Amino acid sequence: MTATAQIHFVGFRGDEYWSAVKVWGLPDHYHIGWDKRAVSEVAAHDVVVFAVRDDRQPLSVHNCPNTREEGSDPNWRPQNK
Repeated sequence: MTATAQIHFVGFRGDEYWSAVKVWGLPDHYHIGWDKRAVSEVAAHDVVVFAVRDDRQPLSVHNCPNTREEGSDPNWRPQNK
């Protein structure tokens, strides 16, 4: 059985999300930041799309939350258009 490549979006907060969706389609996984947890969830055959920089950027010192409460930061994740 072969695994299907998953699409991971990292760090998208605004309209650039929709530009990436036009190219890559909707992501299978969304990571608020590039941290140890995000790295551990990416398989060798997966595709990782960064809003800023690339996988050579330093990992976040702190783990990023899986989710943010609605209303805490209205720009953290784009709304459906």
